[in-house]
Amino acid sequence: MVSSKGGVGKTTVATNLAVALAQAVPYSTVIVDLDLQFGDVATTLNLSPEHFMAEALQSVASGDTIALKTRLTLHETGLYVLPAPAHPAEADGITSAQISQLLKVLTQEFPYVVVDTSPGLSDHTLGALDHTTDPLLLTGLSVTGVSGMRKVVDTLSVLQMFTDRYHVVVNWADATDGVSLADVEQTLGTPVGTAIPRSKSAPGSANVGVPLMQSHVRDPLVKSLASLVNTLLPEGVKLDPRGRLRVKKRGKA
Repeated sequence: MVSSKGGVGKTTVATNLAVALAQAVPYSTVIVDLDLQFGDVATTLNLSPEHFMAEALQSVASGDTIALKTRLTLHETGLYVLPAPAHPAEADGITSAQISQLLKVLTQEFPYVVVDTSPGLSDHTLGALDHTTDPLLLTGLSVTGVSGMRKVVDTLSVLQMFTDRYHVVVNWADATDGVSLADVEQTLGTPVGTAIPRSKSAPGSANVGVPLMQSHVRDPLVKSLASLVNTLLPEGVKLDPRGRLRVKKRGKA
């Protein structure tokens, strides 16, 4: 998941997306916190990890996938979590090549790898995009946010990385500050794939470390993300608007 700037709810969306996938297909999903200096995926999920990025990279370098899995933190929903480094200074010693190798291994071990990147297009983020099958571009409805995302699209286009695989997600899509979804599409030159209305419950859920997709509440964020997750799930596995697995009634298709 990529955004041009911070403060657009990227970690909230990423953690909710990962939790939804993990609950729909048990033990299928790992979320990687690639905001190496200030990532807070673990905090958002109310976790106190024992292992961090550096240890996982050591396991990858040694070719020990079993050790790598033991370095992941298991969330109560069955989601595996790879936190950012415990200290910001440790990020300086992590190369994009190491991240690329890490993601290569994780994509071989897990059906779903959700990556929460730092704002902008760092070398680490560009390396992650090389391993991404469903890249998500997240923006809010603001002139600065959409303008920044246009620069992201232009940069990816110059690098010949922008394709029709990219999925634009607009957070707080019901904002009334003079920017519409049509404005976003016109500026970016690509359709909006998912629009998430403002959620009054999202800030509180992040503060207590219980994603809304985990609690299955009636909420616009849950409904919008359930629709997005359904495009990623295997045939026959679907979520209802509250993020719960749909159960087929006996005798009915």
